[in-house]
Amino acid sequence: MASARDVKRRIRTVKNIEKITSAMKMVAAARLRKAQERAEAARPYAEKMHEVMGNLARSAGEIEHPLLEVREERNVAYVVIGAERGLAGSYNGNVMNKAVHEIGKRDPEEVKLLLVGRKAVAFFRKRPYQITASMEMGTGVTFTDIRKITTKVRSLFESGEVDAVYLIYAKFYSAMRQEPVSVRLLPMAAPEANAETPADFMFEPNAGELLATLLPKYVDTEVYQSLVESQASEHGARMSAMSAATKNAGEMIDNLTLVYNKARQAAITKEITEIVGGAEALK
Repeated sequence: MASARDVKRRIRTVKNIEKITSAMKMVAAARLRKAQERAEAARPYAEKMHEVMGNLARSAGEIEHPLLEVREERNVAYVVIGAERGLAGSYNGNVMNKAVHEIGKRDPEEVKLLLVGRKAVAFFRKRPYQITASMEMGTGVTFTDIRKITTKVRSLFESGEVDAVYLIYAKFYSAMRQEPVSVRLLPMAAPEANAETPADFMFEPNAGELLATLLPKYVDTEVYQSLVESQASEHGARMSAMSAATKNAGEMIDNLTLVYNKARQAAITKEITEIVGGAEALK
């Protein structure tokens, strides 16, 4: 059985850990609110972009564009969005497992990776896949930040280096629920217009030119939406993990306090026994 001094030292250590996890929980909660606001603000824009593209696609008819070209999938690129930091529970593991599952048994020479977040880079650096591009996520993602990735994605697809591009990230539902998803980014299937939306629009310039101009912006919007969703998911997962860690630390402190009291009581009883025994020996 550990001595009272050792148990007291452990209690002090766990209390320090509890303070750290509690502080990290509050920081994550504050960042989550901002990230959630960005994600919710971006969703109407993405939905409207889908609607506009649908109307354009229906009005433009059959058009040809490099980003719409469907080819047999031989060489494939994956945009994997991980976290910047750890201590987020199973968040990083779930996203990376999703990416590995999607890549499957493809030949590593046929796979190109575009990674976002330090944890994604650290995970795939040890694996035999080619990392074509990587970037870190700041506290606030902007369209300017994502151009490094989206420009490279379009270049790879338009040049024929890859035949498809997939986007893997964690979709945010709530602080307790984040689900890794895989979305085909390229080639883009021409969006279908809502059946209730009238098709008698007049476009200037014509619908084909507008669609060709908006397709790159559509890719930017998809990547941006996934980034803000990922950031909200990361902060939500970290807040939940730190909340659980703080609770566990509190329970451990209670258990250790009980052990400490028992050890101290045992030491006191031992001392009393020795005193009594010494007194009896002197008689």
